[in-house]
Amino acid sequence: MSWIQLRINTNASIAEKLGDFLFEQTDVHSITYLDAKDTPIFEPLPGETLLWNETDVLALYDANTNTLDLIELIRASEILQSSFQYKIEILEDKDWIREWMDSFVPLELKNNLWIIPSWHSAPETNSTNIFLDPGLAFGTGTHATTQLCLNWLSSQNLQDKLIIDFGCGSGILAIAALKLGAKKVIGIDIDPQALQASRANAKKNQVEENFDLYLPKDLPENITADVLIANILAEPLRALSQQIIGMVKLDGNLGLSGILDTQVDNIKTYYTDNVSFDKPDNQGEWVLLSGKKYK
Repeated sequence: MSWIQLRINTNASIAEKLGDFLFEQTDVHSITYLDAKDTPIFEPLPGETLLWNETDVLALYDANTNTLDLIELIRASEILQSSFQYKIEILEDKDWIREWMDSFVPLELKNNLWIIPSWHSAPETNSTNIFLDPGLAFGTGTHATTQLCLNWLSSQNLQDKLIIDFGCGSGILAIAALKLGAKKVIGIDIDPQALQASRANAKKNQVEENFDLYLPKDLPENITADVLIANILAEPLRALSQQIIGMVKLDGNLGLSGILDTQVDNIKTYYTDNVSFDKPDNQGEWVLLSGKKYK
C-alpha cells in the first residue's frame, strides 16, 4: 500500500491546533510535528508538547485520498491563511513499525551503563542494563540532559543510599540509581502520566519494590535524600531551589540538569549559599551542575 503525505508549513502557535483538526475532521493515519529549520529542542516536561517556532505538520493518508478536497477543507477551517504553504508527497510502502524499531539500538553510556530498547538483547549481560522503549512524552536516554544525568549517577557511590528523582518523567534516572545499588528511590512528578510511566518502566526492570512515586501534594513531609537528581529546566530549578535544597541531607549530593551553558551562572546564584559546586559537566550546549550541600 502506498501513502500520501501532506506537509504544511506553519508555526508553533497553531501547529497543534491544526493537528487536532486533521485528526477530528479527516481520515488521517498519523500526525508528526517536524522542526522546519532544524532548530534543536530539549525534552519536554512530562505531559508537555513543545513545538518549534517554525513547524512542519506532516499528515499521512491513504493513497486514494482526494487531496484537493483535503486542502479545501483546511482552507475552510480558517486555522491557516488561505495562502498557506503545503507539499504533497507520495511515500513508498514500508513496514513503518519495523523501520522505527530499527532506528533505535542499545545505547552505551559511561561506566558500563546501557539503555536498551525492549526488542533488543543486552549486549553485555554483566553490565548495568536499563530496558526502556523510545517514546515522545518522557525521557528515554537519547537527549544530552538525560545522558549527563545517567553518566553522573554512574560515577556516584549509590550503595544503600536514598535517592530523590525530582521530576522523574519516565523513571529512567530512578531505575538507573536502583540498578547502581541505591536502597530506595523517591520519584516526584507533577504529571500523573509520568508516575504511571515510571511505575511501568520500573516493573519492566524489576525494581518497582524500592521505587516510591508521588505527586508533590502527596509527598510525605521532611523527606531528605543522600543524593538528589533533577533533570528539569532552568526556570523550575530557579523557582524550586529552596525546596530542592531542603530535600538533600547535609553533605548530600545534588545533580541539576536541563540547563543551557548560557544559564549556568544564573542558576548557581540560587544554590551557592548552601551548595559547593563541582566543575560543570557539558555535552554540547547542555550542562549538568553537581555539588555537595554544606549548609
